[in-house]
Amino acid sequence: MQSNLIEYFNKAPRLGVLSTSGNDGRVDSAVFGSPQMVDEKTVIAATANNRTFANLLENPHAMYTIMEPGDSITDWKGIRVYMKLKEHSTSGELLEMIRTQAANFVGEEGAKLIYAALTFEVYEVRPLVDFGQGWEKSI
Repeated sequence: MQSNLIEYFNKAPRLGVLSTSGNDGRVDSAVFGSPQMVDEKTVIAATANNRTFANLLENPHAMYTIMEPGDSITDWKGIRVYMKLKEHSTSGELLEMIRTQAANFVGEEGAKLIYAALTFEVYEVRPLVDFGQGWEKSI
């Protein structure tokens, strides 16, 4: 079951939405393509020096949503992954690896905009549309 989650989370191409909030409780949602699940409890991502990063420094909790449209709302597929920021770095090996990989997709100039590498711990996974089913029913 977990390997299916990792495979689904990392499926390419895909975009998702990373939602965060700062200490003031104001929510921000941003389109992200970079998060990768490295094991059933760990997600790595990259961000610019932006509102998402500022929010995570104040409040480490985030949710990453992946959506795939269907014919009706009950046919939509996807997951909501609840995470907590465990580490961030603005230099080092992980950040350089992410920048190198990103350059292949967004070019060198785009990769230079990546400011920080993020490591999250996953603490809950729920389906996109939750009718009391497990996540594996929705993907």
